[in-house]
Amino acid sequence: MQNVMIHPSAVVEDGAVIGEGSRVGPFCHVGKDAVLGRNVELVSHVSVMGATTLGDGCRVFPQATLGGAPQNLKHSGARTTLTIGRNTIIREGVTMHVGSDTSRGATIVGSNGYFMGYSHVAHDCTVGDNVTFANGATLAGHCDIGDNVVIGGLTAVHQFTRIGNNAFLSGCSAIPGDVIPFGLARGNLAKLRGLNVVGMRRTGMSKADIQVVRRAYRTIFDRTRTVGENLDIARRDFADSAVAMSLVSFLSERGKRYFLTPPLGAGDDGGDDED
Repeated sequence: MQNVMIHPSAVVEDGAVIGEGSRVGPFCHVGKDAVLGRNVELVSHVSVMGATTLGDGCRVFPQATLGGAPQNLKHSGARTTLTIGRNTIIREGVTMHVGSDTSRGATIVGSNGYFMGYSHVAHDCTVGDNVTFANGATLAGHCDIGDNVVIGGLTAVHQFTRIGNNAFLSGCSAIPGDVIPFGLARGNLAKLRGLNVVGMRRTGMSKADIQVVRRAYRTIFDRTRTVGENLDIARRDFADSAVAMSLVSFLSERGKRYFLTPPLGAGDDGGDDED
C-alpha cells in the first residue's frame, strides 16, 4: 500500500485491499472483504461492509454505509456484492446494499455518480453512469437505472422498475412504473409529464435529435390508437434514428412494471417547437 493514509482511529480489517493514494479518515470501518481503488477518500465515520468494491477516485462522506446486508427476508446470507464505479461522490448518510442470494447477487453502481445526503440504493439494483440522486432519493430492490438519470429529492422508485437513459424524476414523486428514456415524470403517483429537454441539451444531444425524439414521443402516445399500434408505426417511421428507436426498444422490452404514460388531457411533450 503506497502513499496510503489511515487515521489511527480507523479500523481496517485484515484482508481489505486499499489502493495507492487512498485515505481512510477518522473512525472509519473497512471490512475484510472490501476493496478500495486508487485515490479513494473515506472522509470520516464511513462503514464499508461486505464484499464491496469502490472504484478509483471515489469520495465518501461521514455516516455513509456501503455494503450492508440486503433488506430482503429471502436472503439466506450467502456472499453477494456491491460494486461502485470510478469518481463517484457519496454524501452524508447514503446507504447502498449488496445484492441478495435469491436474485442477481450483485448491486452495481456506475461511474461519475453524485449521491446526495441520505439517498439509498437497495439490493440487486443496477445504476448507470453520470447519475444524480438528490437528498433522500430512494431505490427499492431490483431497479434498473440508466445513464444520465436525475432523481429529485425525496423521490421513491418502486421495486423492479426501469428508468431509461436521460430521464428526470421530479422531487417528492412516487414512481410506480417504468419511465421511458428522456422522459420526465412527476407526481404521486407519478405520470409521464413530457420529455427531459433540458437534460438532453446538457448531454450534448443535437437539436435535430431532440426534434426526432419529440416526434417519436407524440407518435407513441397518440391516444387515437393503442400503444402497440403506435410502436409499430414508430418502428417504421423512425427506423433510421437511434435515439428514437431507444424509446421503441425500451417499451418493447417490458419489465415487471407497467410503463408511465401522460395523463388524459395533457399536452404533447412539454417542450417548444424550437427544441
